[in-house]
Amino acid sequence: MVKPVVHVAGAGLAGLAAAVRLAGGPYDIVLHEAARQAGGRCRSYYDPALEMTIDNGNHLLLSGNCDAREFLAAIGGEEQLAGPADADFAFCDLATGERWRLRPNAGPIPWWIFASGRRVPGTGPRDYLGLLRLLVPGKDAPLGTVMRSNGLLYERLWRPFFLAALNTDPIEGSSRLASAVVRETLAKGGQACRPLVAMQGLSAAFIEPALTYLVTRGAKFFFEHRLRAIDFAEGRANALDFGDDMLPLGAADKIILAVPPSAARDLVPGLQTPGAYRAIVNAHFKIAPPQDFPPLMGIVNGTIEWLFAFPSRLSVTISGADRLLDIAREELAERIWAEVAKVTQIEKPLPTWQIIKEKRATFAATVEENERRPGAGTAYANLLLAGDWTATGLPATIEGAIRSGHRAAGMVVASQ
Repeated sequence: MVKPVVHVAGAGLAGLAAAVRLAGGPYDIVLHEAARQAGGRCRSYYDPALEMTIDNGNHLLLSGNCDAREFLAAIGGEEQLAGPADADFAFCDLATGERWRLRPNAGPIPWWIFASGRRVPGTGPRDYLGLLRLLVPGKDAPLGTVMRSNGLLYERLWRPFFLAALNTDPIEGSSRLASAVVRETLAKGGQACRPLVAMQGLSAAFIEPALTYLVTRGAKFFFEHRLRAIDFAEGRANALDFGDDMLPLGAADKIILAVPPSAARDLVPGLQTPGAYRAIVNAHFKIAPPQDFPPLMGIVNGTIEWLFAFPSRLSVTISGADRLLDIAREELAERIWAEVAKVTQIEKPLPTWQIIKEKRATFAATVEENERRPGAGTAYANLLLAGDWTATGLPATIEGAIRSGHRAAGMVVASQ
């Protein structure tokens, strides 16, 4: 008996997550990817300038990212993540030179805010109560209207935390998305806030194990196979047009569209998606970190925001980085390195470097753009959507991308 087919267009994390969830079940799985490789924005590549393999963007997971960890456990990639046994975040204030560690306690009752050695220096327990308003259910609004957006606690904790999560200036960011991030991580206590980094690269943790998992379960892959159009008839997707061939869909076949929002709009009539984006800049320096330097450090009052220390390089992530896009690459590398050198106390000139500017890294996590996110279902019975830009309830993150794939796969299963 011939199995029905689920076609997954797009082999980024959302598409891979959907395929992994469905593999080995009653459907044959076929993935179609426009690029030469899987992974989308979450992948590693060999950089000839640095002469090493790097990620196209630095990504941080938290231990409370349940969908991501479930995906990694399924494909056998979880051992690739490294992080402390307890929630522990190193910070440095470039303006004052102060350094501290933020160490939330394990349980959901935040005893840590009463311990001066665990909270942000210069703050008191009462300062943290302002976060409670964010956790009260209500209408979505700009975060700056819901909680205080100035002062020491905001500059040293809430701004870097929400900027990293939303990739949007927190003042204009969606309070609903910010609340979801807090509820799934910080509000659950330190056991949900341990920082986890793929030290051997994103591909080694997420992509290569997923491909192996899928191939061993009979999934088929077609790379450099861009979906050009979808033929619709009688309320369903009838055929997939790849330019050089037209692939008809059987009566029980499904398609999960896990492509960027602009591509999805071109393929699906009347589809509304986010249309505004925010940039991310990543900088990589070929130099070993100082001995005992933390794997991750948050930086405040500087251009750089998060500094990742790998065995033979230092990498920087700057979110909401549209202001930096027009700066010449070498000038930007010099500016970033000056701050990295100050933080690490490395007294050396600019080492071999690489700058990666992602102009459309994520959708703008504002109230208006969040309202434009579609759900997984569509007006067509056999067509589903996946991607971090869909209505996952989270901002555009690894967790959101994988969750979207899981939801689309769940709807396929429910429709049997």
